Amino acid sequence: MSTAIVWFRRDLRLADNPALTAAAKAHDTVLAVYVHAPEEEGEWAPGAASRWWLHHSLKALDASLDRLGGRLHVMRGPSLDALRALIAATDAEAVYFNRLYEPRAIRRDKALRKALEADGIAVASCNAALWCEPWDIATKQGEPYRVFTPFWRNLRPRIEGLEPLPVPHGLAFAGGKDALWEARSRAKGAAASTAIENLQLLPTLDWARGFAEWTPGEQGAHDMVGIFADDALGHYADGRDLPARHGTSRLSPHLHFGEISPVQIATSLREHVARRRSADIEPYLRQLGWREFGHHLLFHFPKTPKENFNPAFDGMRWAPRDAHALRRWKQGLTGIPIVDAGMRELWATGWMHNRVRMLVASLLTKNLRQHWLLGAKWFWDTLVDADLANNAMGWQWVAGSGADAAPYFRIFNPVTQSEKFDPDGAYIRRWVPELAKAPGRLVHAPWEDADFLRRSGYPKPIVDLKSSREDALRAYRQSRGGRAAEAPAREE
Repeated sequence: MSTAIVWFRRDLRLADNPALTAAAKAHDTVLAVYVHAPEEEGEWAPGAASRWWLHHSLKALDASLDRLGGRLHVMRGPSLDALRALIAATDAEAVYFNRLYEPRAIRRDKALRKALEADGIAVASCNAALWCEPWDIATKQGEPYRVFTPFWRNLRPRIEGLEPLPVPHGLAFAGGKDALWEARSRAKGAAASTAIENLQLLPTLDWARGFAEWTPGEQGAHDMVGIFADDALGHYADGRDLPARHGTSRLSPHLHFGEISPVQIATSLREHVARRRSADIEPYLRQLGWREFGHHLLFHFPKTPKENFNPAFDGMRWAPRDAHALRRWKQGLTGIPIVDAGMRELWATGWMHNRVRMLVASLLTKNLRQHWLLGAKWFWDTLVDADLANNAMGWQWVAGSGADAAPYFRIFNPVTQSEKFDPDGAYIRRWVPELAKAPGRLVHAPWEDADFLRRSGYPKPIVDLKSSREDALRAYRQSRGGRAAEAPAREE
């Protein structure tokens, strides 16, 4: 009887899991394993919010396996040592896993494969996270894409006909839930499986109370698709930029942890549209395409999480690190209402509306002229959907240093943006209670009435938006060797 280890990482689901399906097809039994080895991810180990999500996602996966007669064996790293010990104890013949695309993960997996194959163990890896492998899509010249629109034109036809895999029928688990089996395995040299709670992923402070609105896990992901399809898909193109609405899918953390795949999402939405004969899923698929583009960039340009994609920005003279300004930005006390609403939403829920993410990033990198990496690291620690590829792409896009980035002279005016996308101030009033009773335009710019601002207890603006915008433009032009902007400075 042959046994294969299925090494779960960020593919925490049973359906449409190519590694699990391949292992179940080729072997009599499978052993579901998660190895906790954050040290192998270096400075990009999961942040605090991601660890909260990971804890609950692992619990959900273990419960799903339990219903099928199995369990999730949770081990501590190093990954190679843990897998070798399990192989020795269970006589497993093969290890299956789904690929990751972060630079450190690629190096680790390559070395691990080489070591296990030298031990005589078969190793198979699959794609469970993307529509298309990064190395399978290129320009006519064979180069990686640097601009999204032609990338999407190439990718879009490829997603047609992709169908998700079902949960493998008749899954059989090595040892099942048998405690005696595990005892025998330990006697043969395997380290004991540990409880998920022993990984200490949850915050020690009661920081994550607001995270209760999330339901991590495979079922939670599919429930979220249904909610999105029923409530927001029909007006997604118009509603996705309005932070006061639930106009987006909120599937990003589920995608990051692999609780659902882009293939599953696209299939579910097509089925919904076919039943309702309404709604256009193209605008949403295009947004999923941006996620894919981020992974394409990270794979081909692995230094982008810490270095400018556009080397012309290497000469940018950022302002000296301002600990006071950075702290006010993190705490949502900048005195700019739409920015503070976003930062407080982030701290309370582990998530922030995408339109607002652009605004808070613009204030930090352009008005305060703090390096984009400072903001990226804060997002990494506080977002439940913190994703290395998309975090780097998003911050560099706003800063102007990234691939297909907003031009450096595009500086968001947070007041104009707030009036456009939160016209009645509902989003601001929810997250900035000091302004809950602000009349009219004051909810967007409370400093225009000094008496109201004093009574409200809300802080004065951390920076003058007009003069700081001019300073930013001057710094950006100087970084380009004093050349004039290619286009008139734009304020949005």
